[in-house]
Amino acid sequence: MMWPFRNRIAVAGVGYSRIERRSGRTLAALTVEACRAALDDAGLALREVDGIATSPSMPRYGGRKGVDEGVDVVTPHYLAELLGIAPGIHWTGTTNAMVTQSVIDGALAIAAGLCRHVLVYRALHVPDGRYVNFDHSHAAGADQFLAPYGFSMPPAWIATVMRRYFELYGYNRADFARYITDNRANAQRNPNAWWRGKPMTMADYLGARMIADPVSILDCDLPVDGSCALLLTTTERARHLRRKPALLSGFAASTHNGTAGVPMALEQMQEGGRQVARRLWEMSGLAVSDIDCAQLYDGFSMLVVTWLEAMGFCEAGEGMAFLRDGHGALDGRLPVNTGGGALGEGRLHGMTQLAEAVMQVSDRAEGRQIAGAKHALATISNGLSKATAFIFTRDG
Repeated sequence: MMWPFRNRIAVAGVGYSRIERRSGRTLAALTVEACRAALDDAGLALREVDGIATSPSMPRYGGRKGVDEGVDVVTPHYLAELLGIAPGIHWTGTTNAMVTQSVIDGALAIAAGLCRHVLVYRALHVPDGRYVNFDHSHAAGADQFLAPYGFSMPPAWIATVMRRYFELYGYNRADFARYITDNRANAQRNPNAWWRGKPMTMADYLGARMIADPVSILDCDLPVDGSCALLLTTTERARHLRRKPALLSGFAASTHNGTAGVPMALEQMQEGGRQVARRLWEMSGLAVSDIDCAQLYDGFSMLVVTWLEAMGFCEAGEGMAFLRDGHGALDGRLPVNTGGGALGEGRLHGMTQLAEAVMQVSDRAEGRQIAGAKHALATISNGLSKATAFIFTRDG
């Protein structure tokens, strides 16, 4: 069933902090910078914000896990105090999933009349030590079967997915080199990208240090210190603000839990992604043929391929060839991750995809703009439970 509020909720502002590595500033300072930038982008006074939402926690693997407020975690309540608007906040949302669940929550809160203007933000930092270190002396739950073998971290999980895909469909890393270098080229056009000013060749990719064969360091997004914020409101309100709004046409979330006994398995991710696609096309009333650019989650490069196939742009086993042949380039049949994605911008847990989709349909992707882009897709996570997808539409 099509969403009754289709195109009636909009993103009116996008804001970034400076993206850094081992920043000398606190995460709180970076978050305030991003939120103020989003409000300035929209031309909205701070006092008008009455909703705040995020997923504040650090990932469960490695480093400090969100124990120091303002240092390695920034909750909505703390942010409201920092911004000096706590008395005027009518609604806050905190999820333990990807922050994109907070975009859904924020849109529904506005639709329900709980609040008028919602800041959705994600703040992440580079933890001390190895990013995915298992630093416990005892392993409980599933970890007792995985951690002793070094299988307690996402790069190892996705490596098994990529290896299975290669073996099933006859690909190798060389088939991925064109897309990875095209993606880095897109990042050169994105002023927020960490890798801007650092182009990459196919030889660089093929010779990169292995993390978990066949996943190399260049198949992984980069942990950064930074924050990105979006300002949500009704479409009617957004039309009176500074920027052309990006209308939210639909969204979907996965509820598919894999049964393979490991955190990621190719077939389970494929099924979960197809579930998201069915829900998204039904809710939005749109189809694959309507999409002008796709911002596909790339915490790991392999996820771009699985999302291409799950959403219906390619048949199973054809996504890698689609990218290998250049169809995902800026001038290709379906421009993919036009700002370089998380591989080029840095690890912001899906905010990269959302922000780029918004900018494309509101003509703000300077230097990488897809002319006349009417509908932009954003997918986040790996297709399993709590993965999400969104469609943003040009106004008018």
